[in-house]
Amino acid sequence: MGSVCIMKTGFWPSFRNPSLLAFNSSLSAGFNYENRFNIGQLGTRTAALTIPSGKASLGALYSHFGYSGFSRSMTALACGLKFGEKMSAGIQLDYFLEKTSGEYENHHSITFEAGLFFKPADNVSAAIHLFNPLPDSWRRSAMPAAIRAGAGIGLSRVLFAGAEAEMSTGGILIFRTGFEYEVKERLWLRAGFSSEGTSFTFGLGYLFKSVKIDLGFASHEKLGITSSASIIFKIK
Repeated sequence: MGSVCIMKTGFWPSFRNPSLLAFNSSLSAGFNYENRFNIGQLGTRTAALTIPSGKASLGALYSHFGYSGFSRSMTALACGLKFGEKMSAGIQLDYFLEKTSGEYENHHSITFEAGLFFKPADNVSAAIHLFNPLPDSWRRSAMPAAIRAGAGIGLSRVLFAGAEAEMSTGGILIFRTGFEYEVKERLWLRAGFSSEGTSFTFGLGYLFKSVKIDLGFASHEKLGITSSASIIFKIK
């Protein structure tokens, strides 16, 4: 969906906007692999877990990017709290570790992100997400702050469309838009566009009993294709 996700409930979007965790009603585990531009050294491996608990739900995520010469890992703990059926808020604590070979120093960073989700109408959803709203004077190395805002609409029972915008420190405004269409029961088709790298995206999702499989592809105007695959297990 062109990375349009902060207003779309689901397993992986819950770690892009922690307020969405509140709508995860099942104990679930997911695994994802992303291969950037068909270069093995740029692969990202991610594992995550969601744990429902009444009006609140918890989440944990670990992600690793890179190879022996350079790698970046992220560990996150998140919580989403529901305020009625049409509004939720969430917060996520992030720990980043960058490792380099040779004499270079490893870098450690801790920050947080927060999100708000609400439904102004039954078929309309909107969200705001903040990443790293902390001054750089509090840390040894600079880390950009970012804000994302977006909205989506269910045009029918089987068609959802959304759009969002993102602004980060020192960056330009990024615009994303995408849609999800249920081709037939338990089979979804997704496509989208992101102005970052002039990227067109395409994806498929299929639900088999308590297991969901997703495939995605994203183009880049100069660097080629990024592919990703994930599997999600609904445990309880």
